[in-house]
Amino acid sequence: MPLNPVIFVHGITDTFALFDPMTQYLERSGWQTYGLDLIPANGDSHLDLLAKQLAAYIEATIPADQQIDLVGFSMGGLVSRYYVQRLGGISRVQRFITISTPHNGTLAAYLSQRPGCIQMRPNSSFLRDLNQDVQMLDRINFTSIWTPLDGIIVPANSSVLPVGEAIQIKVPLHAWMVTDPRSMTLVAEALRKPLEKASSPLTTY
Repeated sequence: MPLNPVIFVHGITDTFALFDPMTQYLERSGWQTYGLDLIPANGDSHLDLLAKQLAAYIEATIPADQQIDLVGFSMGGLVSRYYVQRLGGISRVQRFITISTPHNGTLAAYLSQRPGCIQMRPNSSFLRDLNQDVQMLDRINFTSIWTPLDGIIVPANSSVLPVGEAIQIKVPLHAWMVTDPRSMTLVAEALRKPLEKASSPLTTY
């Protein structure tokens, strides 16, 4: 089975370099990996505007006839969801993996008044919009990887959606979710999934 190019989308205050251990791991197994630095990534920008940066990057970097896989960490998972659900990404993305993403918001977002953080609060208009037709993610292979020990995504199970497959691993810190060997193995396994709807609603490791 040919491997799709994989686009990585980082979280708040991060850069693409955050994924270096994971991209190196995947490249050793034959994947081509790509990513961009979202600007600004500190919450000053609305997430939908960051999603437009992602869309422009993909359009400029990957040939239009090439299907892609998408991996988003934390805020990057929401940026990626907006691209998939609102900017036409659903027609290009075959596998979509989020890692510790506040799909249903996080109480930690109340610590900042920045626009992007406000959008990550529980029941924000941004999240209500994405979640009202979340079932469209059933059209692609969607996987959420999360930890019940997350101190940034509060409550931690906010990372779970009622579609695709949710995989729980007990990693003690939010930031370690992209460097833990279990996460990297799970991402590789999700990127190898045949193109059909995931059958298991919840898996724990």
